[in-house]
Amino acid sequence: MKKSIFYHAGCPVCKSAEHDVIDLAGSDNVEIVNIGENKSRIDEAEKSGVQSVPALVTPNGNVLHINFGASMEDVKA
Repeated sequence: MKKSIFYHAGCPVCKSAEHDVIDLAGSDNVEIVNIGENKSRIDEAEKSGVQSVPALVTPNGNVLHINFGASMEDVKA
């Protein structure tokens, strides 16, 4: 099974959501990507439809924006 990808920027809102997503889906089912630390993945996130973080991209390609932490423009700055 393909994993969901959880993108976040490392802020407190994002970290809290990360823990909740892992609790709900299980760590084996979610790839965690901190784009605040790994800026090389920003383009990938945007191409997937991520407009703000935290966001979860499902294996089907649906983007679930969770709590507004930061826009992608804020993360890129």
